[in-house]
Amino acid sequence: MTPIGIAHLTLLRLSPPELVATAAAAGYDFVGVRVKAVTAGEHQYPMEPGSPMSKETLRRLADTGLEVRDVEFLTLGPETGPADWKPALDAGAALGARTLSVVGVDPDRSRLTDTLAALTADARAVGILPTLEPISYQPVSTVLEAGELAAAAGAAVLLDALHLRRGGSSLEDVRALDPALVPCLQLCDGPLEAPTHLDLPAELPLGMKADGSVLQVEARVQRGIIGSGELPLAELVAAAPAGTPLSVEVPHLGLADLDLARRNLDAVRELVA
Repeated sequence: MTPIGIAHLTLLRLSPPELVATAAAAGYDFVGVRVKAVTAGEHQYPMEPGSPMSKETLRRLADTGLEVRDVEFLTLGPETGPADWKPALDAGAALGARTLSVVGVDPDRSRLTDTLAALTADARAVGILPTLEPISYQPVSTVLEAGELAAAAGAAVLLDALHLRRGGSSLEDVRALDPALVPCLQLCDGPLEAPTHLDLPAELPLGMKADGSVLQVEARVQRGIIGSGELPLAELVAAAPAGTPLSVEVPHLGLADLDLARRNLDAVRELVA
């Protein structure tokens, strides 16, 4: 059966141990954990190897049988180097993570490829594969761009249903990827076309920031529950390599944690059935 997990962004207000407990109660197979803050001023969970929270997360993983498949999130800019990614790799390795999600913001593609290759070499040494996510409002915004960069650097690609649509990528672009480049597919739902306006909530989980742009607000806090929108999710799952693990990434502030987790898991199971 296709493994189904839940990304930390879905329930970012929960600490990693709480996320594991909620995911297990809902019936998921794996979780993704945010071990590095993404936006300026964002609170970071203390997940250093050996920290009380890391140990508690490992205890709950052992008790529930869940695994941490991926950790996040690293931004690759002009000055990014080992000092930026080593803490995330160490935290991920302690949890048994397989991948580290990254985004490319360096406009110099040659330098970005070199940075990603250096990260990949360090990550592989601890059993982790970087996955470059094309994000609709970042310099690397399409599947084709991400695929070319990842292949050149020895990394992989993280596909996300919302960013694929908003970034202008197609199902044919997904089918054209080498299957080895696709370790996971993130699912959510929403309208086919980007909203013209979305209100930014007064308070975001962990002090996360969105600059007010519609794409950022939608992606970070206003995604639709799977099956509630118009995104071609069944077609996307069919276009991805067979058996690709699926991860629910649906930050949606209107529902209780366990209800949100269960509703999305039921929808994914129906989707793949």
